[in-house]
Amino acid sequence: MKIFALHNSRGFGELVANELGVALGEHEEREFEDGEHKSRPLENVRNQDVFVIQSLYSDYEKSVNDKLCRLLFFLSALKDASARRVTAVVPYLCYARKDRKTKPRDPVTTRYIARLFEAAGADCILTIDVHNIQAFQNAFRCTTEHLEAKKIFADFLIPQLTTDDAIVIMSPDIGGIKRAEQFQQSISKRLNQELPVAFMEKYRSSGEVWGEKVAGDVKGKTVVIIDDLVSSGGTLARAGVACKRAGAKKVLAVATHGIFTGEPDKTLQEESLQQIIVTNTIPPFRLEHTQVKEKVKILNAAPLFAEAIKRMYEGGSVAELLQD
Repeated sequence: MKIFALHNSRGFGELVANELGVALGEHEEREFEDGEHKSRPLENVRNQDVFVIQSLYSDYEKSVNDKLCRLLFFLSALKDASARRVTAVVPYLCYARKDRKTKPRDPVTTRYIARLFEAAGADCILTIDVHNIQAFQNAFRCTTEHLEAKKIFADFLIPQLTTDDAIVIMSPDIGGIKRAEQFQQSISKRLNQELPVAFMEKYRSSGEVWGEKVAGDVKGKTVVIIDDLVSSGGTLARAGVACKRAGAKKVLAVATHGIFTGEPDKTLQEESLQQIIVTNTIPPFRLEHTQVKEKVKILNAAPLFAEAIKRMYEGGSVAELLQD
């Protein structure tokens, strides 16, 4: 087995490698004066099972498209170097939100991304908490492995929640009900009590979001809002305000991917949100000079990825890894 991490995800790659007790593979990423680039492994990969780590988000140095292009080129270079099996380990998968046509002649970008990975020679895609798991699985013809962060969040939250707390698990929109139900089942099993699920109405068109009604009883209760990601934070802020207006005692939010675009201090400083919990699939670089970072907790998803990689390599069950 060989594990590589491209430069922009080197930090996360080192965390995964440390969990596995291996060293990251040596590789070269070279920039050319005209903006072109090349990348190649500096180790023999012939007949090897190779995993390549690259999280696909934009930062201050490279766009998401640039990172995607570099990952695809590196996967192809590995196949050309006779790697037996190549797995793209993508903690955050780009373009996963555009998974269906919502307007005439809309693109289905998730499917186009799948074609790019397959054309580059990827044998498998390993990721976590995509926006729509059914669309993700249907888009790819190569093997896919989908992880969930619910156990990471449960391990963190359970010590903070007691049986005296009246807890409600909430989806900030009806589309996330299944995710909320699965998280509710995980928390309920650990607390040995059946928890209710609530959701908010949400409508979106041309970048505008509206809807403020809460479906479910949250009065006097601790509400845990769960979502796949935090982008501008508007959805979470809306949900937090709506829960407080409905009488919630406390509101927490958990989301796997913390993108934090826009103006986090303006959007997420809302007092109704006591804490926001995300994982390190995306480094919180946009929060460096903000005040809201004090209420954001970053959890480590690398051990989960490391265990999944180990099981994939050894022929173990990834499905069992996700069971409570």
